[in-house]
Amino acid sequence: MENGGSRQATMAELQEVQITEEKPLLPGQTPEAAKTHSVETPYGSVTFTVFGTPKPKRPAILTYHDVGLNYKSCFQPLFQFGDMQEIIQNFVRVHVDAPGMEEGAAVFPLGYQYPSLDQLADMIPCILQYLNFSTIIGVGVGAGAYILSRYALNHPDTVEGLVLINIDPNAKGWMDWAAHKLTGLTSSISEMILGHLFSQEELSGNSELIQKYRNIITHAPNLDNIELYWNSYNNRRDLNFERGGDITLKCPVMLVVGDQAPHEDAVVECNSKLDPTQTSFLKMADSGGQPQLTQPGKLTEAFKYFLQGMGYMASSCMTRLSRSRTASLTSAASIDGNRSRSRTLSQSSESGTLSSGPPGHTMEVSC
Repeated sequence: MENGGSRQATMAELQEVQITEEKPLLPGQTPEAAKTHSVETPYGSVTFTVFGTPKPKRPAILTYHDVGLNYKSCFQPLFQFGDMQEIIQNFVRVHVDAPGMEEGAAVFPLGYQYPSLDQLADMIPCILQYLNFSTIIGVGVGAGAYILSRYALNHPDTVEGLVLINIDPNAKGWMDWAAHKLTGLTSSISEMILGHLFSQEELSGNSELIQKYRNIITHAPNLDNIELYWNSYNNRRDLNFERGGDITLKCPVMLVVGDQAPHEDAVVECNSKLDPTQTSFLKMADSGGQPQLTQPGKLTEAFKYFLQGMGYMASSCMTRLSRSRTASLTSAASIDGNRSRSRTLSQSSESGTLSSGPPGHTMEVSC
């Protein structure tokens, strides 16, 4: 079976990737047809867009975006990237828009009680039931990563894997709340959300990407709705992950964060709390706060390795990996995460597989 024996093994470690070119969707390539649906849930209506058709014995890829974005502004650069096409032709995709975040969404009336992040997670079973999908591989960013994690804790049998970008599993502490309130006195909602999405260095540099997203958020016709989603994110509960405890993610997990990103410390802490035999940690250099926007090539390559570690796409050709390279990776070598050691992995350029040392360690990869 395609996902049999290899799924029993330790998660495939991720290899440092050398990207020398970018391959966006070519002008001649026709984007996939999309079908948008809305379903009623106990917490209101939710909209989602489906690409492709279900594949036998394969989960759906389900994405959930961060605050200030929708599925297009959060994930389109990644899923339209040229090398991603090999992945998406093998899986049906479901892109969820948080309530009121979809394009053309009406502004909620004054006093509307927006769902909590836990309630947003509880909407996902309604989506899967509507589509008659049994299992997913979740890809979430920021608030979306939290929502998918909460869903996975509640419904572990339906989640085969998770890619969590910029996850902060912790509730806000008193110091965080004080800083948040003080910032709110001097900054607009759009500026606070931009500070959540991007690093201060990126915002100061004011690149074309930053200008684009500042314009999207500042002039969003549903900015009031975005503020409600933002408030729900800031009122999130602690996920209470505990390494070796009862509350943990049971599926393979790939944690992703940009070097010097706003949520780097939170993702590092999350990594220390998850099962090291099931978790891969990808720290991406030069990617800023939103690696799926700035480094879609590297993230695509890592995603392929992740899927291969789960037993899917075993014959995928890793054509864009640097040949016969040796990557230096650091591995968390103790349960409490306080001790670490370095080890070297070598890559087989013909098969696209990795030969590794002893299993059982969370891998940290800088690429």
